[in-house]
This record gives sequence, structure tokens and C-alpha cells, in this order.
Amino acid sequence: MYGVKGNRVRVAQETNCFSSSFLLIYVTFAAIERIIMKTIIASDNDFICDIQAPCFQTLSEEEAELVRNSKTQILFRKGDNLTKHGAFSSYALFMIKGLAKQYIEGEGNKSYNLRIIKPGEFIGLSTIFNNKRFNYSSVALTECQVFLVETEAINKVSKQNGEFALKIMNRYVEQNANLYKKLQTVLYKQMNGRIAETLLYLDSLKSENNEIFQLLTRKDLADFAATSTESTVKLLKAFEKDGLIKLDEKDIYLKNNKALEELSFRG
Repeated sequence: MYGVKGNRVRVAQETNCFSSSFLLIYVTFAAIERIIMKTIIASDNDFICDIQAPCFQTLSEEEAELVRNSKTQILFRKGDNLTKHGAFSSYALFMIKGLAKQYIEGEGNKSYNLRIIKPGEFIGLSTIFNNKRFNYSSVALTECQVFLVETEAINKVSKQNGEFALKIMNRYVEQNANLYKKLQTVLYKQMNGRIAETLLYLDSLKSENNEIFQLLTRKDLADFAATSTESTVKLLKAFEKDGLIKLDEKDIYLKNNKALEELSFRG
């Protein structure tokens, strides 16, 4: 009996230990979740009542109220995933502030960067058109404020308001056109041309954030140009030697845009 009792005590102690460990893990994950992203409510200083995008300005008061009640304002920290490739979703996202990187995930550590998402742009428009899963991933390059808008509400408003539906479709078509352009770049341009195009594209975003190159690693640049990191580093040094760019640690300054444009055009 003593041995049985001892076993019971030991089991009870192990059970209590497991319960304490489980509670600690739960609390830790809850704390991490609060750190990773935050829901912004009406009493917060950063709260924004309406979506300031041209397509939403065409809504009637009733339609605007429907969208207003179906959205949630979220703060994503730098490095947080806004969307995950293949994940189910019942909402589309609208960028209020910040910059994010949109990319397609491949096998292992491989990925291909599609674009930089800027304020005023939608993320996950495909979820509105009968595709309930994200076609790509996106990660915050800076702190981002985003609206999550239920696709059911957008669909309902689209059926009532033809002008709104047309503007949403135009946004979707623009994003698809960008994908075809990226595909053309990968298929028909040489490595030099792809790097030149990447540098010109990112440099054009300096009006949004003057430190755009500092937000990206050399691997990020390589993933925009569909090249290896090693090849990208070598080409950047070659471009600097030829007087096309200036490298300053992570930052990059374009010195000869015309030559880079010619290189990008010829591929």
C-alpha cells in the first residue's frame, strides 16, 4: 500500500506540474499574441472611422454603415504576417499606414517577392471573388495599420452598387496586370536587367519611405529579381564599380537612372 500511495503522490505532483506548465505556455502565447498585433478600438487615438479610398466614397450612407460595421482596425508590428499563403480567410485587408512585402512562398527557404504594399492598397482581393484562401503571403516591413473588412459585406455592397463593384474589379485587374508583368520579367530578362528593374522599382518608393532599401535585406532584393543572394551581391558591387549606384551599408543610392532604365529595358 505504501508503494501505491507513493505512486499516487508522484502522479499527483506530475499532474500539477503539467497543469502549471500548460498554464505558463497558455499565458506566454496570450502575451505574444498581444505583442504581435493589436486591435485598435474607438477610444484609441489611432482609430479611424471610415476607409479613405476612392471606391468607398461612392457608397450610400446605408452601404457605408454596413462596411463600417463589418471592419476591424488592426495594428501589425514589423515582421508580422498580414496574410499567409494558402490560409483560409473571410476578409480582405486595406492598408492605412505602413509598408508590407507581398510574396509567393516556394520550397524550403525560397520565395519570390511580388510588390511592396503601400497605404491605400488592398490585400487579398481574391477572397472577394469566390476564392476563400490567400494566394500569397505578406509581411509587415514597418508598423502597419490595416482594416480587415468582411468579404460578405463587400459582396453585398457590390451587388447593390455597380460603381463600387467596378472600382473594386479595377483594383483587382491592376494587381493581376502586375503579376503578368512580373512573369514577363522573370521569363524574358537576363539577371542584370532584373536587378536593374528591382532597383528602379524600389527607388520609386522612396517617396513613401526614404529608408526603403534599409527595410530590405540583400536576400529580399534577390527575391524581387528571382536570383540568388550571392549573385545579387556581386551584381550590386559591379553596378557600383560602373558608377550606376552607390552602396552605403544596407542603403542604395541610384546615380545613373538612365543607364539602369536602359539595362532594364534591354533585359
